[in-house]
Amino acid sequence: MKNTHLFLILLLFLLPFIGNAQKIGTGVSALYNFQSESFGAGARINFFPNNTISYVPQFSYYFIGPVSEYTIGLSIEYKVIKLNTFNFYLLGHVGYNNWQNAAASGLEGATSTNWNFEGGIGVTTNLCLRPFLEYRYNIKFQETHLQLGLLYIFGCKGDKMGYRNAKKVRKSVVCPAYN
Repeated sequence: MKNTHLFLILLLFLLPFIGNAQKIGTGVSALYNFQSESFGAGARINFFPNNTISYVPQFSYYFIGPVSEYTIGLSIEYKVIKLNTFNFYLLGHVGYNNWQNAAASGLEGATSTNWNFEGGIGVTTNLCLRPFLEYRYNIKFQETHLQLGLLYIFGCKGDKMGYRNAKKVRKSVVCPAYN
């Protein structure tokens, strides 16, 4: 099990360095679960953060409060509203959950290993360092939580350059046929 954790940690932090420019981002987040009143932290990699659909492998760990658990999973983000400065998206998430203190729970049928299914909404900016906020609902445990974090996009050239400023791109791109 320790080899699996080491592999996932290495994957989470090294994969962005071998990715293409502006097609991968990596980030961290703070989490709060309303029902269990627990706090945690998360890490993620976002594949294709500028596309309508993004694939986001994630790791989260709740360690402050009555619940101690970690989840490894995959979210799919679908950007429903793309503006110049903000994106609003829907998300679906499936993850393996290890609830470390399930035996102390008063819930009927509580087990330490679970599969989670979540749906939610989120908002983020179009900057190189993107703050994001997500509201999620866990279908299995019927609980909600917030994630507030930062996502860094690799290969981003600045917030007034590149794909963000279409006028500047049109002025600086020269067609090779007329050169």
